[in-house]
Amino acid sequence: MRDGQEMLRQIVDKSAMNADFRQQLLADPKTTICQELGVTMPETMTVEIHESDMQTVHIALPPDPNITEEQLEAISAGLCCCW
Repeated sequence: MRDGQEMLRQIVDKSAMNADFRQQLLADPKTTICQELGVTMPETMTVEIHESDMQTVHIALPPDPNITEEQLEAISAGLCCCW
């Protein structure tokens, strides 16, 4: 089974090489990621894509350590690459 970092790398690498995939990812990230990785994400999960440029830096902070039971289940099932 792939870990979250490997899945993230797959998405980022493909978005750098495939303009159509990149546009799909920006337009509908959750569906695009699920289709690409063959995973299902909970309805309650939101995915946001931030496209970097030379003037903006995006920093992803780790999640609040006080996670819900549903989030913990998604993590343990490998459905979330953010934790």
